[in-house]
Amino acid sequence: MPAYKYQTKDGKTKWYANFYYKDWLGERKHKCKRGFDTKGAAKEYERMFLDKYSKSPTILFASMTANYIEDMESRLKPTTLKGKRYLIETKILPFFGQMQICDIDADLVRRWQNGLINYRNEKGEPYAETYLHTINSQLSAIFNYAVKYYKLGINPCYVAGTIGESRASEMNFWTKEEFEHAMQFEQKTSYIVAFKILFYSGMREGELLALTPEDFPRDIASVDVNKNYAVVDGVEYFLTPKTKRSIRQITIPDSLHEEVLEFIDSMSLDPEERIFYFKKGGLYSEFKRMIKRSGDKEIRVHDLRHPYVKHTTKKYNSEKQKTQTTNLSADSLGFLFLLFILRLCP
Repeated sequence: MPAYKYQTKDGKTKWYANFYYKDWLGERKHKCKRGFDTKGAAKEYERMFLDKYSKSPTILFASMTANYIEDMESRLKPTTLKGKRYLIETKILPFFGQMQICDIDADLVRRWQNGLINYRNEKGEPYAETYLHTINSQLSAIFNYAVKYYKLGINPCYVAGTIGESRASEMNFWTKEEFEHAMQFEQKTSYIVAFKILFYSGMREGELLALTPEDFPRDIASVDVNKNYAVVDGVEYFLTPKTKRSIRQITIPDSLHEEVLEFIDSMSLDPEERIFYFKKGGLYSEFKRMIKRSGDKEIRVHDLRHPYVKHTTKKYNSEKQKTQTTNLSADSLGFLFLLFILRLCP
């Protein structure tokens, strides 16, 4: 891996990298890059460049992760991709970045996990159990990618085990009385309507901010949820909701339906124009100010939907379905047995 020296017109000594490589199609290509201040910098550039096209487990973790992110760009929503990038750049790369993926074993992963578990912020607070689980899952996803595309023998996260919890042990939420009390301290009409929609419909913040007048039928007290609004790096996006099942029609109270329509009419909005002009940052800030004025229990904006979804979790649905199936089976068997007896004794 040589580097070459040359003189610029003003007499300065610079270095350049000059090498050949094979691209994704296996074709031999030439690469030349000038302008490096040191020989080491030119060599490092060549090594990092060749790593990008490597399919060997000797590739640096940072290089392989860059390829992973590039691959995900066409498959994930901008919001999801931004979250991945943040976790990788702040929680994973600082520890594993300069290691070859073949050198990362379960012991190293557990050391990294222990650092996350033992972390405390300025207030002495640890990471939430669900956040620990999310970070660990991201590392495991990267190693799954390495196993599939870089001939890594095994995902070391499987051997190390997981950390954290996939679901929070409890939900924070307001009761109807607590919500109504807090709303007495909010005077801006747009935020009053927004907070009520979140509380009584259970929709997510991005779904709320994407709402347009045509999402509220005039003759039915309901709201159609079919899109998600997000801003990533200053660019506005209208995306599909979180999952396919998130595209839904939600029934809302008649009083709220009338209040929303009145607000829409007062704004003279076009059918496809966003109802709420603010973004998530404004929604969060106003919610905190309202709580400070009211003195109510602190919760997040996201927690407003918890009273609505509390009884519609997967576990609840699963148990409910199981109970219904059991009852149906018992009733059906009883009916069939009765028919059998009647056949015997007409």
